[in-house]
Amino acid sequence: MIPRNALHDVERALGRQAAVALLGVRQVGKTTLALDIARRMDAVYLDLQTRSDRAKLSDPGFFLNQYEDRLVILDEVHRVPALFPELRGLIDRGRRRGRRTGRFLVLGSASVELLRQAGESLAGRIEFVSLGPLGVLEVAPDAATSTSLWVRGGLPDSLLAGSDEDSFAFRRNFIRTYLERDVGEFVQRRLPPETLGRLWTMLAHWQGGLLRASELARSLGINTATVGRYIDTLTSLFILRRLPPFVANVRKRLVKSPKVYVRDSGLVHALLRIGDFDTLAGHPVSGASWEGFVIDNLLAAAPPDTGASFYRTAAGAEMDLVLELPGFTKPWAFEVKRGLAPRPSRGLRSAMEDLKPERTFVVYGGDERFPLAPGIEAVGVRAMAELLAGLRTRSAQERTKADVHSR
Repeated sequence: MIPRNALHDVERALGRQAAVALLGVRQVGKTTLALDIARRMDAVYLDLQTRSDRAKLSDPGFFLNQYEDRLVILDEVHRVPALFPELRGLIDRGRRRGRRTGRFLVLGSASVELLRQAGESLAGRIEFVSLGPLGVLEVAPDAATSTSLWVRGGLPDSLLAGSDEDSFAFRRNFIRTYLERDVGEFVQRRLPPETLGRLWTMLAHWQGGLLRASELARSLGINTATVGRYIDTLTSLFILRRLPPFVANVRKRLVKSPKVYVRDSGLVHALLRIGDFDTLAGHPVSGASWEGFVIDNLLAAAPPDTGASFYRTAAGAEMDLVLELPGFTKPWAFEVKRGLAPRPSRGLRSAMEDLKPERTFVVYGGDERFPLAPGIEAVGVRAMAELLAGLRTRSAQERTKADVHSR
């Protein structure tokens, strides 16, 4: 088992809240992480995808009340939506008896649905933790492993497959399962799997581009509202990321459409039938794929309350990623370059004049860290993720001190 950085986030959240929701795309390792926690804490584990475990909750109050002194892990909790009001009553009764934290860990693959259900029933009683694909800080720090992570993506079964062929087959089957079954669970009017597959493929070709729902709709022969609904669903299922534009007080015409990324680079490559590094290196999507890979890794490492966006003006000023980090009054700015000899672009320099960032980095494909120009530093993706992870740790420590002081 590859140790997951989110383990500490979950443990800290259980230490301060009665319920914790662990969210992430299917096959990302939520169950594996939860079972590890179950062994550490002698927890009760229920897989609500199985009929036998769902039957145990036919009277949830009676069953769960027997385990008030133990953590209860509920996997695939969205399959029993009526459970949330019951959890609220159990949590409130437990609080009156002094059992305030570490009661329930719920796992799910659809953030919007879980947020809605939990918001209605468990407001003030639940904390959310996201588990993304394996990142650069969770795998061996050598060039070959980092390249495999980019090519194969961070889904554990894909990354750890015995060959590129096996990895590619896993990802193609993963996509087929989503197209034929999983997405349909969260939308009322279903597109045929063939049409949805074309939408996914177009989004992979569009990696890192501005979201133009009307253009996608025209190409697919469907209406814009349907495209928007499916993009919302894919975002809530952690398949897509919509990166909003940075709102700046400048007298320039700003791009107002979000950028869209398929979040896992391995899925981008599977959708485009790119099976290995040699094919990827010469493919037109290579640069955009690397950009999405870097952004996903940096956001996974950053403090959870970080604001993320991009900056672009009609005149050509551009910054691939702008992070508003806790504790800093000015943003950190990032340009992403795939090559080993990065140079700051003219658009980056123009964006720096507009944004006046605290720090500016060019994140590139190498490992060395060096100054590129006044106020601009070149840094590899792992080193950049480590720097942001340090800020995340500091932020968590400050929150812990604040919680202790408030008590």
